[in-house]
Amino acid sequence: MAETVDKTSIVSSETFKGKLRAADEAPPAIIVLVGPTGYVGKQWLLTKTDMTIGRSIESDVYISDVSISRAHAKFVVVGSEISILDLGSTNKTMVNGQPLPALTAKRLTNNDQIKAGNIIFKFLERGSLEAISNQTVFEKAQKDALTTAYSKGALLEKGPEAIKRAETLNEPMSVITFDIDHFKKVNDTYGHPGGDYVLRELGQLMQNKLVRSNDYFARYGGEEFVIILQATPLKTAQDVAERIRQTVQMHSFIFQDKVIPITISVGVAERSTTDNWEQVYNRADKALYASKQNGRNKVTAAA
Repeated sequence: MAETVDKTSIVSSETFKGKLRAADEAPPAIIVLVGPTGYVGKQWLLTKTDMTIGRSIESDVYISDVSISRAHAKFVVVGSEISILDLGSTNKTMVNGQPLPALTAKRLTNNDQIKAGNIIFKFLERGSLEAISNQTVFEKAQKDALTTAYSKGALLEKGPEAIKRAETLNEPMSVITFDIDHFKKVNDTYGHPGGDYVLRELGQLMQNKLVRSNDYFARYGGEEFVIILQATPLKTAQDVAERIRQTVQMHSFIFQDKVIPITISVGVAERSTTDNWEQVYNRADKALYASKQNGRNKVTAAA
């Protein structure tokens, strides 16, 4: 019994030391304490010399809220010192309840609260263990536990943001939707553990081999998945979708020493100049339905 206690103590100590080492390397950060749905708990690392808070999609700290000016305030990093200055915003910037004169820098200290419009941030200085812990908690809340893809809730927040970015930058954006063919048969044949294995393996395959660095991969629900492809026209999105379809078909899904044949049906749509998020997603989803109606295991692009 004593030996077991000693081993547990050693592991706990090493884990704690690992967290402390990670905290030592953590840059300064800000965390949203009060803000719109989907933003609370979100964290930005202050790693650039200048970082702007604003409603403009090009802001380093982008917040989609009408109380925030397009370019509201700016963090200035000089060595180990972090300051903030208001950029002449409509609704002012405050630090610990005190309004800042426009274009006058205010040095920040650990746990300072910053209010920009209706949004409240907390500042964490370099080496904060809280920054490491907060990021872990926030990422878990954004991810689907089984597949580690982003959750449906996170997708519904990201979709409109992606549309706004494409509009602002005047760049193409495409959406891929796909689901697993005959997934009910997988569950009926191998039970829910078999179905969960397929979903988990598919999630890993997508993220390890198929999702590009700028893509946003989410589980929409059940066996359906969605990918947002920024700066991507329809033809490129079709090529990506076909590569995904072929890779999934060729992958060995092995559960309890048995190979489970898996294919997917895929729909692709490109954002038009009048599309909102729901419209471009629905067009991709209708294209997915057409793939299923026309024999499955294929890619269909929305007209």
